[in-house]
Amino acid sequence: MERMLDGKVVVVTGAGGGIGKEIALQAAAAGAKLVVNDIGVTLNGEALEQGPQGLSPAEAVVQEIRRAGGEAVASLDSVATASSANAIIQCAMDHFGRIDGVVNNAGNLRDRSFHKMSEDEWRAVIAVHLDGSFFVSRAAATYFREQESGAFVHMTSTSGLIGNYGQANYGAAKLGVVALSKMIALDMDRYKVRSNCIAPSAWSRMTSSIPTDTPQQRDRVEKLKKMDAGKIAPMAIYLLSDAAREVTAQIFAVRANEIMLMSQPRPLRSVHYSEGWTPERIAEIAIPAMKRHFYPLERSPDVMSWDPI
Repeated sequence: MERMLDGKVVVVTGAGGGIGKEIALQAAAAGAKLVVNDIGVTLNGEALEQGPQGLSPAEAVVQEIRRAGGEAVASLDSVATASSANAIIQCAMDHFGRIDGVVNNAGNLRDRSFHKMSEDEWRAVIAVHLDGSFFVSRAAATYFREQESGAFVHMTSTSGLIGNYGQANYGAAKLGVVALSKMIALDMDRYKVRSNCIAPSAWSRMTSSIPTDTPQQRDRVEKLKKMDAGKIAPMAIYLLSDAAREVTAQIFAVRANEIMLMSQPRPLRSVHYSEGWTPERIAEIAIPAMKRHFYPLERSPDVMSWDPI
C-alpha cells in the first residue's frame, strides 16, 4: 500500500523535540526520507545536554527513525544565517539527491514586556523565526522551481494572529511568517509550489516556558498539557503530500482534535465622503461608522477560550 509521502524528501527544522520531532517521526512513517535539523539548544540558546551514547537531539531522532525502518540524516546547522540554511538544504541534496518539502518549525523565545524588551531579545527571535523561515525556504526554492514541485509548511502562532502578553518579538515574527508564506505562494504558484501555515497549540519546549504565576496562567498551562504535540503532525504531513496539491496560501490552526481555518485580513467596512475627509469629519463620521467593527483588545486564550476537543 502506497504511503502518503512515499518517495519524498522532507526537511524539518527544530526537529529535535516537541512538535518538530513528532512531524519528523510521522513523516518518516508516511514514507518520507528525512533531514532532521536541530542545533540542540534550549529556547534561551543554551546548549542541551547530550542524550544516551552522546547523541544530539537531532541524532537521537534520526536513530529512532532508522530503528523503525526509515531513512533519515541529522543536520546541526542553524536556520538563522543564509549560509547555514543553505547547508541544511544541501544536506538533503547530498544524501538523497532531491528535496520535496520543508517544514519551518525551528523556534526560540525571549519573552519580555514590550517596554522592557532589549534589542538582543528582539533580534534573537526575529533571526530564528522570520529570517530562518526565509533563509531555509529560499535555499529550497531553487530546487523546487527547477523540478516544478514542492511544498512549504511554516509554523506560525496565535500569538501573532491574535496576540499575547510579553511576546512582541515572537508575535511580530510569527505574523511576518504568515506574510512570507503568502508571498511565497503567490510568487511560486507558476512553478506548482505550495506554501501554507499552521498555528499549533500543543505542550512542547516552546509552551513549557509559559509562566504559571497567576491562576489564569496555571489554567492555560493545564489546558496546553492536554494537547499532545503528535496531534499537529497529521496536518503537516497532509500539506506536504500530493493530496494537498490544490491547497496553498492558507492558515490552519490545530489543537488536539480540532482543525481551524483562520481568517485573513480583508476590508470590513468602508466609508466615503465626496468632499474629502478632514480630521474633524473622520472623528464625527468615519470612526463612529466603523467603530462597531473594531476588534477588542484580546489575546489568543480570549478568542479560543473553549477547552481543547
